[in-house]
Amino acid sequence: MAIVKSNLLKQLSKNYPNFLKKDLEKFMNIIFSEIKRSLKRGERVELRGFGVFSSKIQKARISRNPKTNEKINTPEKKTINFKMSKDLFKILNNEKK
Repeated sequence: MAIVKSNLLKQLSKNYPNFLKKDLEKFMNIIFSEIKRSLKRGERVELRGFGVFSSKIQKARISRNPKTNEKINTPEKKTINFKMSKDLFKILNNEKK
């Protein structure tokens, strides 16, 4: 099951009934937009107990179309890397801390 923003919002509103749903949605949007902005600036985003997001620049290269073997110039682009924390790894693999 994929995590969808609306499902995350439902779970947050269930866990925190004192907050209005629209306030939780604003809070979520602020967090996600700050993560995006930081990655766009090339900064690293660390969420303790969850993982680290970082952006890398993938160099321009000459690739090929596997169907026609035609050479294609692929421009430089940014990619996002995620490395999970040891705590999250242990939780996912049912290991004890």
